This record gives sequence, structure tokens and C-alpha cells, in this order.
Amino acid sequence: MSEQTRVIIFIFIALVVFLVWSKYFSPPPPANKPQHPQTAQTAHAPEKLTAPHSKPVAVPAIEASAEKTVVVSSNEYQVKISNRGAVAKSWKLQKYLNQDKPPQPLDLVHADSAAEMGWPLSLILQNSQDEQKVNTALYEIEPATGELKTPAQVTFRWSDGHLAVTKTLKFGSNYQVSMDISVTKDGEPVPVAIAWRGGFGDASVDSWAAHVNAFYNQTGDIELKSYKKLGVSGNQSQPQETAGPMQFAGVEDQFFAAAFLPENQSLSLWDWTQYYNVTTGSKPVSMPIASAAAGSDTAEALHVRLFVGPKDIAVLRGVHPSLSGLINFGWTSIIAKPLLYALQWTQKYIPNWGWAIVVLTLLINLPLFPLRLMSQKSMRKMQKLAPEMRAIQDRYKKYSMRDPRRRKMQEEIMEMYQKHGVNPIPIGACLPMLIQLPIWWALDRVLEMSIELRHAPWIWWIHDLSIKDPYYVVPIAMGFAMYLSTAMTPQATGMDPAQQKMMKWMPIFMAVLFINLSSGLNLYILTSSLVGAGQQVYLNRTQPMPVAKGRFKKKKTA
Repeated sequence: MSEQTRVIIFIFIALVVFLVWSKYFSPPPPANKPQHPQTAQTAHAPEKLTAPHSKPVAVPAIEASAEKTVVVSSNEYQVKISNRGAVAKSWKLQKYLNQDKPPQPLDLVHADSAAEMGWPLSLILQNSQDEQKVNTALYEIEPATGELKTPAQVTFRWSDGHLAVTKTLKFGSNYQVSMDISVTKDGEPVPVAIAWRGGFGDASVDSWAAHVNAFYNQTGDIELKSYKKLGVSGNQSQPQETAGPMQFAGVEDQFFAAAFLPENQSLSLWDWTQYYNVTTGSKPVSMPIASAAAGSDTAEALHVRLFVGPKDIAVLRGVHPSLSGLINFGWTSIIAKPLLYALQWTQKYIPNWGWAIVVLTLLINLPLFPLRLMSQKSMRKMQKLAPEMRAIQDRYKKYSMRDPRRRKMQEEIMEMYQKHGVNPIPIGACLPMLIQLPIWWALDRVLEMSIELRHAPWIWWIHDLSIKDPYYVVPIAMGFAMYLSTAMTPQATGMDPAQQKMMKWMPIFMAVLFINLSSGLNLYILTSSLVGAGQQVYLNRTQPMPVAKGRFKKKKTA
């Protein structure tokens, strides 16, 4: 057989063998397998739902080799941030100075307490161990370390292979910083909040820590929480959550604020108090440190703005939403705000705030002169009626004060006043004082809360009109001027001796009462009293009181 025939026979036998084997000797076909779950779900559900028990997602480890710092500066502030924890080690306000000699830009971060209790821009996580890691880790910085000018963006990244953090800070104008923060663990998002820890505000103020409050705006009204009300009841060091949404929340002192503002998401507040032990001289003192944090209780990246700056009305109004409510004059607002605007207007032309207060006092007291004139005229009429009133009093002096017939004396005196058109109550004399009282209260609030008056000098030893006179010269001079003005003012005829004595000693009581109040307020009252004394000198010369006649006529001699 030819070679071709042999090949054909071999192929035929091979086919017969394959068909017979396939029919009688091959294994049974496998059962139909169900479609793979991932194939069926990938197009219809998020990846995290397709494999609820999937293995942890591998995250590359990111960590810097050494601690570094980056400084961001603007005309308004300078912030120094360390890559250890990506926290703020310094937050200075360029336009506001501390009490050092020579003065330096005020730092709102307190390094001593923050080193022990945590720094601003640190994070809060549900797991305390994870929180410790992210707040002490060495982050990589982009761009590299150095000093940047606003507008600037700095990104911090860190990961240990399971826990990963990205914190991006965008520094702009108007004392604001935009922050984008994301934390994941094994690829899954983790809820996060950003905190201002370690103390806040002007440490040169006496008992500064006790004057720091947490605040939040949830319903349109700002709620303040002192350090005594922060944290969980019975354990103030444990953060207490006030669920959002918040318009803003943060911490504040007398003149400055750090406010967290949400960016298109709900914002909640966490607040707590810790105590920092310091030594004053040889005596240990425990200082309360108020801390606050803002975040969302959902496991999404946190987008929030942070305002750190002065409680200046113009600056606070420039923030959205407006933070102007942080300047709260209370019930005196109706007087305090116009008073502040008038003082600001006066200061434009008189740069010294002390002399601006003096000029404003003169402007306020000039319209009160007609009331003094009215009072003087009323006093003159009463002096002319003094003999007739004494005659009525002499007829009833034999009756005791409890005798019902004493009422008849009062009725006769009132009829006499009505007959001659005299008001027995010297309203003209009382009104200047009554008008000044709310102004005093309002000015005290203005001096206490208006940052324009912080460290505002007047003359010589008065270096800060918002605090008391260190040598008490102004309040003592104020008391003397009030006494002088009172002594020169004629007393109403028939005034009770006890009332006369009270009027005589009132200036001394006022000086004692006001001795620890702001020197600016005492300066206002001093100027007002001197103006009142000057007006009274003029009235005594132009509107003299009639000479009182003797009660008894001199007997004729034979």
C-alpha cells in the first residue's frame, strides 16, 4: 500500500477509536455551574457591597523620615505647621501684639499646654489608638517645607499600610483656611472631626483660660458654653457631641475666635474641658482648658473652613455665614452699637482712643445742659417757697410721724406746689444721671468686647483702656469730680436729711464700686463729672438761688 493509503487508513481507524471511546468510555459531563457572583453584581452594585467579607485592601505605607515644618504667611496671619501630626504649632495674628517687650505678634496657640494636651488641627477618631497614631505620625508634605505666601495650598499624607490620612489646607484671605480631610482604614472611610486643642486666645489676660468659651450656632442664636459646662457630665475630659447641622462652632475668648464653618455638609460640635497644671511662683495652679472640634458623624471626607482671627465687626461680617453675632453686647446693644460706631467715627479724626472718649463724652453731655437748666429754675422756685413751706411744717411739728394728721401737712404742701406751678420732684436734676447710667453700662460692654480698645493707650501710665487703671488715679479723680459736681448742685428744699447724706457720700461709693472697672469707663465718668461741674458753675452764676430768709424775725428792742 502506498503511503497515502496508509495515512487514510490510520485516520479512519483513529476516528473510529475516538467515537467508540467518547460513547462508551468518556466520563459524564459536569453539571451546569451558577454564574460567578461578582460577574452578576459588578454592573449593579457598589464594589463594597459585592464582597462584604473581602480581604483588607492593601494601602501603601507613607511616612516622612524626620520632623519638618512649613510656614504660611499673609498680611493678616502666620501659621506654622509641623508634619508630626500635621498640627499647628503657632498661629500668629500680624496686626495684634502681645505684652512682650518689645511686643510681638500675638500667638493664639499656647505651646506649653498644647504640648501636653494636644495641638490645634489634630483629629478625633472613634478609635483612641488610631487617633493617637494619626496625631503623632510623621506626614509627608507637599510642597516641600519652607515659607509660603497666601494664597497657598499644603497637603499632608500618611499611612501605616492600614490607616491612611490626607489633610489638605488651603490658606486664603480674611483669616480663613479651607480644609479637606479624609481618613480610611483598610480602604474603608472613617468618620473624623478636626479639633482646636491645647488652649486658645490671649494668654496675657488675667485667668485667660477661664474666659475661653465653646460656642455654636444651630438655630440662628449663638449659644456659649463655659469650661464648667463642657464635656460629659461627671467626666469633662470626655468629648460631648452636639449634633448638627451647625451654621458654625468653635472656641472664643474676649477678643478672638476660632470658628469651624461647614462646606456643603452637616457639621456637629464636640466639646470638652481638661485641666492643665502650671506653677505660679511656688504654688501649683490647675487651669481649665476649653477644647472644641467639628466634624460629621458620617464616614465621608470632611470639608470645613476655619476662621481664626479678631472679633472685629467688619471682619466678622465678611465671613459667610456672618460671625458678627460673636460680638454680643446683651441688652445694652441698642446703645452699645451706636456708641461704638460714634467712638470709631471720632477716632478717625482723633487717633488717640482716650481723647476720642473725652470728645465723645463732651458731645453726649452738651444736650444734657437744658435739663440742668430746667432743674436750676425748679430749685429757684422751691427756694422762694421755702418760708411758706416751713410755716406749714411748723404747724404740724407737734404731731408724731405716725399721727394721721401728718398727712394733712403733705396735702397742704402739695396744694402750695400746684398753686405756684412747681414740681416737687427735681426731674431735671435726676434725668442727667438716669440717662448716663445706661450709657455707662453700654460703654463698659463696648470697652470689654471691642477689639479696637484692646491695648489702646491714653496717656502716661494708661496703656490699655479696656482694663483697670493700675494705679487707681482715674477712679479716684472720678470720685472727687463727682463729689465736686454734687456739692455745687443746690439741694431740693425740704429734702430728707438721710437723702442729703446719701447724695453727699454717693460719689465715694461710686469710686469704690468702679475702681476695678476699665480705665476707659472711668475716664468717661470723670470727663462727664467735670463737664457737669463746669455747667453747674455757669448756672450758679447766671441763675443764682435766692438768699434764704431766717425762720424767726428779729425782735424789736425798746
